[in-house]
This record gives sequence, structure tokens and C-alpha cells, in this order.
Amino acid sequence: MSVKELGIRARNTQPFLATVTTEDKNRALLKIADALEENMPAILEANLLDLANGRENGLNAGLLDRLMLDENRIKGIADGVRQVAALEDACGKTVYEHEKDNGLLIKKVTVPIGVIGIIYEARPNVTPDAAALCLKSGNAVILRGGKEAIHSNTALAETMRGALAAAGFPKDVIQLVEDTSRSSASEMMTLNGYLDCLIPRGGKGLIQAVVQQSTVPVIETGSGNCHIYVDESADLDMAARIIFNAKTQRISVCNACESLVIHSAVIKEALPKIKAALDEKAVEIRGDARARAVCSDILPATEEDYYTEYLDYIISVKTVDSLDEAIAHINGHSTGHSEAIITKNEANAARFLQCIDSSSVYVNASTRFTDGGEFGLGAEIGISTQKLHARGPMGLAALTSTKYLIYGNGQIR
Repeated sequence: MSVKELGIRARNTQPFLATVTTEDKNRALLKIADALEENMPAILEANLLDLANGRENGLNAGLLDRLMLDENRIKGIADGVRQVAALEDACGKTVYEHEKDNGLLIKKVTVPIGVIGIIYEARPNVTPDAAALCLKSGNAVILRGGKEAIHSNTALAETMRGALAAAGFPKDVIQLVEDTSRSSASEMMTLNGYLDCLIPRGGKGLIQAVVQQSTVPVIETGSGNCHIYVDESADLDMAARIIFNAKTQRISVCNACESLVIHSAVIKEALPKIKAALDEKAVEIRGDARARAVCSDILPATEEDYYTEYLDYIISVKTVDSLDEAIAHINGHSTGHSEAIITKNEANAARFLQCIDSSSVYVNASTRFTDGGEFGLGAEIGISTQKLHARGPMGLAALTSTKYLIYGNGQIR
């Protein structure tokens, strides 16, 4: 089936979705959650095919980790769908109301965006996460995953479509593009009139391709070159714990720390502590000359290293002489995702929060918390690094637009 045909079918669900109740959406979501658990053996069997193909095609450890499903992950996905069902509906809220002197009543209310397209790579968890959020926010969704996860995505999508039918919903509220060639992605990028919004999720190459080539409006979800700055007043034991967590707890995610910035006043004490922690996971450290003078077995860093999202057991280190130099380095090299400062100085913390130009900025905490679930949003559609409409973890509210409703009684202008 062509991508355009999927778009037509999605458009045809709009009258149903425009009038469906919150209770009905929640009922459908709970059926989806139950179906994901009930169909777990078939989903896992499909995932094993993808993993075998991935290994044969040389996918690295980080991508294989993103691709893998197991019982716990599927249960977690199902629980995430249930959490979305429990969230307050983002549609139908009055965000502005004004009555003119002539009696004309003007209301601005939240409404679904319409039909949303998602282009993503080897992340089968995106399939149910995105579908659940789109359904709860009253949107139809067209999912286009990568070839690496096609068997997993097909099993997940068919499971959800069956649950929709059982709940009395049109199956085409959730659709999967089965053609994983570049042409299907290109067709989605120019599906104006059928897609209202396109959201890419994946590596820097995919995201930039969609942003640069799409004629459909795009919400840019960014890669994560996330920084942690160790200030001269930092608790260094705390810094080592936080950095170990942010770098190694899960290397394949966009909120993992990729870059360290350390104040020169503490680098002689801080870097050996940090390195000792990272050595437990054999993390390769690439640093500047001053960092290498402290730990001679650190590899030299290139300028490219400071821009790189490794998604691997590798981290860069930059030495700075001031907070302002740290801020300038981070803003100059960051992807605008998540950054953290480790400090005891409240003024430095406040300045860092104000001046760092990223979607999520932390004081004395791991960047690994940048996540819709951790932020109380339920499952997330992605983490936006742009500044228009949505920024940071995107939950239900980011999948709505607004329209004005005007009530009159014969008024003319």
C-alpha cells in the first residue's frame, strides 16, 4: 500500500476522532496494553528475527540495545500505555476566553493536530509509545520505522490495530508503513494535505534529512550531545557518581552524557575520581592537553569529539578556567538537549540555568532524567530540541493545536 493511501485512510478517521470521548480513548488504550502483553510471544519471536539480522548486518552494541525487546521491556511498554490512559485528556481545554462588548463570545480551545507521521530507526518501543500518545490526543498516526525493526514493528502494529477494532475504533487510527525504502520516507516528507505534522526520531543524520527535505511541518527531535560541567565548588564524589550514571546506565539513549567540562581548579582531583568510576565500564576518555596531563592514559580529543554523540562507551573532556568559559563551550557544541552543572555555589547554579540554551538544564543531577515518564508526562513522543511549539520531552500537550470557537447572536462588523 502506498504512503499516500495510508494518508487517505488516516484522514478518513478524522470525523470519528473529532467526536470520540475521553472514556472511549482510555478504553481503547487499555485494550492495547492488554493485547501487547497477551501477544508477547509473537512480538518477541519477531524481535529475535530483527536482532539476528542486526547482528548479521553489523549493528553496534548501542543500536542492538535500542532494538532489543524482552518480557520486561514489553511489560514496561504496556504499563506506559496504561499510564497514558490515566493521564488527563489534553483536548477540549479552554485556554483563552473573551466576551466583547457586543456580546460576541470568543474561546480558544485545544484540539488534535490531525494526522501525525513518525519516522524513526531501530527503536520498536517508539511504535506503541507514539501510537498511544497520538490516540489519547485524538490524532491518527502513520508510523514509519527503520528496516532494522520491521518484524518487531509489524507485530506491534498489528497487535494494536486488532485491539482498536475490538474497542470499536477504526483500525486506521494506527498505521505502519511496511515499505522501509528511502522512497517511502521521502514520500512522507512531502505528503502535504494528508500529514499535518512529521516527527523524526533517531540519529543526527535521519533528523537532519527530515528537517532539510520535508515540506510537511516538522517537530525536530534532536540528537543528544549532553554535557556535565564540574564546577570548582563541586562535591567531587557526587560528580563521579552522577557522571558514571549519566554515561553508563544506558549508553544508547539521547540523554546519556557524552561530554565533560571540568574547571581547571579541580581537574587534578576530579578527573582521577571520575576516571576511576568510568573505568569500571571501560569507558574510553578523550581529553584536551590539560586533562591528559592529569591522566596520561587519556586519548587526545579532536575538535570533532566535542560535537559528537557517541552512543558508546566513549566520553570527551574539556578543561575550562571559568563558569562563563564552560557555558560558552557547552552552548557552542551542544545539540540543545540536556546539560548539567555539579556545584555547591548557588549563584553559579543560577547563572548556568539562565545561560545554557538547551531544553533541559540540571543542577546536581544526572541528565538521564530527561524523559517523558520521569517528567510525569507518561510515554513521550520524543524530545524536542527546537524552540517553536514544543521543547524538551513531548507529552500529550505537545500533540495538540488550538482553534477559536466564536459564539454570536447576529453580530456583524
